[in-house]
Amino acid sequence: MLTDLSHCDFTPEEDLKNRIRRLKERMLESGISFSIILQNVDLFYFTGTLQKGIFFVPAEGEPALFIEKNIDRAVIETPLKIVHINSDRDVKGALTGTGALNGTGGMELDVVPVAVYRHWRDILHFDNFTDISPLIRDIRSVKSPFELTQVRRSGEICTHVFERSKDLVREGMREVDISAILEAEGRKAGHQGYLRMRGFNQEAMNISVAHGRSAAIPSGGNVPIAGVGITHAIAQGPSLRKVERGMPVVIDYCSGCNGYTTDETRTFAVGKLKKRFRKPYEVARQIIEDATVFGREGLDGVELFNCAFETARRAGLEEYFMGYGPGKVGFIGHGLGLELNELPVITPWYHVTLRKNMVFAFEPKFIFPGEGAVGIEVDFIVGSGGLERVTTTPIDTV
Repeated sequence: MLTDLSHCDFTPEEDLKNRIRRLKERMLESGISFSIILQNVDLFYFTGTLQKGIFFVPAEGEPALFIEKNIDRAVIETPLKIVHINSDRDVKGALTGTGALNGTGGMELDVVPVAVYRHWRDILHFDNFTDISPLIRDIRSVKSPFELTQVRRSGEICTHVFERSKDLVREGMREVDISAILEAEGRKAGHQGYLRMRGFNQEAMNISVAHGRSAAIPSGGNVPIAGVGITHAIAQGPSLRKVERGMPVVIDYCSGCNGYTTDETRTFAVGKLKKRFRKPYEVARQIIEDATVFGREGLDGVELFNCAFETARRAGLEEYFMGYGPGKVGFIGHGLGLELNELPVITPWYHVTLRKNMVFAFEPKFIFPGEGAVGIEVDFIVGSGGLERVTTTPIDTV
């Protein structure tokens, strides 16, 4: 029996019941008879455990959590009733005669590989599946009080790391050295080590340190500042470049605690920031401050984006806002939770109403080709009276 997980905040049974209930309601509304949850993060969200298994959820009736291994850990981590299986092929036998396999089935088709989809279609002798991912992502976008506690704990780690950052940014320090020290600081403060992103070929480092021209090189990833990295095999993150006086050092740190992520960015400099970057830095700060005042429950995310873009336009910086040329990204904010790229997305192309207890990162950044970049990123919790900061780190760092 495991005894070393007592420090973990296990998901409360009431939270799991509420999540399953909301999923079943959405399934009924969408004409989905049952769902099979396979992806690790969704499995964790609905059951409280990451042990190898399958979660079967009928629109009507009781769900079934099938665990292949490790069942000893699963019984500690989840309050749900567990059905032990020797292989995933045992699921068909367990469901035979229940009448559960009929109508339309739901699977996470945005992340489940084709081979896995075909495997389950063959196991169940059923092929009428639809994508249930939009329903799951929408349910996950509004956090419970338990989840907000985990987000705030993650934010405390983030705050600690940025407190250390101001002492580490020194002339001659390599980007990768700053990164290594701050990664260690985060781990010692409780960082979980892994981060998760949803989607094919989505990868993320815990930290990106990009200085001068390193911050201005575009990437194939959908991020405004990726960094160069130390190899083309991992085309992002800190490089071997050394910090120069007056040049902006952009540190983007992603914390993780009990599964939940925070994602913030600060800009530092040795000495006085060079004149080229002072105005855009002040504009980024103004955009953050405006969002703090303007953002609220019920606001369309498009309005939040447009407000930021208009501030950049009035300053004559729209050409460099959120990237330059082909390196531009189409968003200024993204949801946070068990994955780094959750809903809501704050973009001019996607109307989303901000709801109470949504959590999102808001990141105005300006990139100047061949020169460098500046930016600030803060995390917000949507409250009934406005936006609440997740961390206590000052946004003015230069």
